[in-house]
Parts: sequence; C-alpha cells; structure tokens
Amino acid sequence: MAKKAVHFGAGNIGRGFVAEFLHNSGYEVVFADIIDALIDLLQKTPSYTVTEIGAEGEHTFTITNYRAINSKHHEGDVIKEISTADLVTCAVGPNILKFIAPVIAKGIDLRPAGTPLAVVACENAIGATDVLAGFIRDSHTPEGRRASLSERARFANSAIDRIVPGQDPGAGLNVKIESFYEWVVDRTPFKPYEPPNIKGVHWVDDLQPYIERKLFTVNTGHAAAAYHGYNRGAKTIYEALNDPVINAEVNKALAETTKLIVEKHGIAYEEQKAYVEKIIKRISNPHLEDTVVRVGRAPLRKLSRKERFIGPASQLVERGYSVDALLDAIEVAFKFQNVEGDEESVELAEILKTHSAEAATEKITGLEKNHPLFKPVERIVEKVKSGKASI
Repeated sequence: MAKKAVHFGAGNIGRGFVAEFLHNSGYEVVFADIIDALIDLLQKTPSYTVTEIGAEGEHTFTITNYRAINSKHHEGDVIKEISTADLVTCAVGPNILKFIAPVIAKGIDLRPAGTPLAVVACENAIGATDVLAGFIRDSHTPEGRRASLSERARFANSAIDRIVPGQDPGAGLNVKIESFYEWVVDRTPFKPYEPPNIKGVHWVDDLQPYIERKLFTVNTGHAAAAYHGYNRGAKTIYEALNDPVINAEVNKALAETTKLIVEKHGIAYEEQKAYVEKIIKRISNPHLEDTVVRVGRAPLRKLSRKERFIGPASQLVERGYSVDALLDAIEVAFKFQNVEGDEESVELAEILKTHSAEAATEKITGLEKNHPLFKPVERIVEKVKSGKASI
C-alpha cells in the first residue's frame, strides 16, 4: 500500500530537505501552504530538482510524486488528507505551529483508533513537536477525546541539521542544499508501534544530547558568525569566517559551549572538538554562498531563553563557568536591528528604544532577574541602547 505524508511548509527546507527524505523513502508528499503563488507552481509542475553541494562537488536529484494544497483556501482538503496519511511533518517556523495545529487536530480526530498518525516537527527549536502536540491536545481536541489521542496520533521530537542557503534568482521550485545532513528523531513515543520508515533518519531513545549538541554547536556557531560578520561589514558567512577576528570569536564561543556539552551529556572532549571543527568547515563552505543577513534573521527568537546563546550561557554560568565569548555574540546579536526584510530585527530595535535595559532584557531573553546571567546581559543591553562603540 502506498505511503502518504502531509508536509506543512513548502519552502526551501520543506522541498529541499524533508521532501527529499520522504520521496526517497517511497512516500507521496502532500504539501500544505498558504502562499498562493508557491502552491500554484507546485500544482503546475510535476517535478523539481534538489542539488546537494559539498566539498566533493554537486549532485542533483529529481523529486516527483507530490501534490500541493492551499491550506488557506482548502482547509477541508488538508484535513481529509491528514485523516488518511501515515505521517505529518512541518517546517514552518516555531511561531507558526499554533496556526497549523487546528488543521492537524481536525484530521487526527477523523482517524480511527489503533492507526496512529506519526507527527514530527522539523523546526530549529528544542521540543518543537511537544509544542505542536500541546496546541493540538489542549486547545483543539475535544476534552472527551484527549485521553484517547495517543490511539490516533503519536508525536516525536526531532533534531535536524542541514544548511539550506539563500537560493539563486529564478530557481523556481529547484533547491540548492548542503550535502551533509543529520535528522535524529525520538523513537520512544511510537512504542509499541514501529516508527515510520524514513531512510536516513537516525532513531534514538534519548534525543536531548543530540538536540543540545546540534543547537549549541551548529546554530550557535552559525549565528555567531552571522552577527559578528554583520557587525564588521561581511556579506557572507564564508567572508565572515575568513576574517581572523570573527573566526577567533566563533571558535571561542564554541569552546565555551563545548564545556557544557561534554560535562552535561558525557560526550568525550575529543569527539566534541572534532565535531566543532567539522561544523566550522561546513559553515565556511564558499559554494553555499550563505549571507549573514539570511542566517541572522529572527534575532528575537535567537536571543530567547532556550535558544543558541542564552540557553548555553545560562547553563554555563549556573555551573560556575565564564561566558565572555557568548556574551560578545549576544552583544552583536542585539545590534542586528532594522535589517531590510526582517521583521524581528525591526521589533528588536523598537523594544530597545521603548524599554529600559532591565525590561528589554527580561522581555527578549526570558531570563529571570535573579539569574546570574541577567545582569551581564542587562549591561550589554544598556551598552547597545547607549550606542557605545562596537566590539
């Protein structure tokens, strides 16, 4: 019997990362999105290409066997597809999960007990599937049906690691993507059932070490390079990391997060050091042509409590470690303001303009006022508000 996956978010990550995995695993992919032009193009185009770029060169694959539904105008059709699907995935951004939850909940509610749908959020955030599941269960599932929800759906957190750079003008549906990938998914929610068969997924019983290692290495390093690069006038991540000052800052920040990863998760120091070196090499790939503006966008999310800077820095200071390099990265992240095309950078500037340093620190980072990291970050916010010299 043919397998079917409904995927929310037909952007570059959805088409170029998730759909490639699903296509190679024999799934028919049903894209759901609200962007009219994108859905129209998918409906008119029977195939598109994914080009993987790495040190060994380029390899191009053709993606077929998909359909597309405009979930803004045809929500009922999406609900029907979910009711008979094997898998639901999404790559919409953490802030959009609450908007897709009602549709997924209605599709789940139509399913018979004993045929649970697999739901996996593919977002750059810790516990994204748990967040989505919470919206579905608590806000959009009838109270009398909540106890039996697990008979109709199983929700599994995941950690994804693959760089999807800015795309070439006129690329259409075709996607350029990094050849390296890692998609790790928690297998435990599916028991006693088998998890969905997706080629290339690494199924684990304890996801937390993989999530934090990826977030506090790949995402911390990538964002630090972007914000330091933006602050020093670099255009691309490759250009930024070829600046010795920026390269040193990024390596110092990852030396700090390495302490946390090694101590907290028992990963051998040499193993983590090798992982850091591999990550620096990956994000320095000149063929990806990744811009500092693209990587730096959404600074409010990236400065939030559990994210790539505040998350590791807060845990490190709790353990008595210094976090000077992470604080330097936090400072240049706060300077990523009023960037064209990025709403969060505009909102960041407005918060810093209209709030005191203390209020802005609390609002943006989510740090508790009595936390040992709060005052150091508050001093950075005050410095940025006053327009003092850059690092």
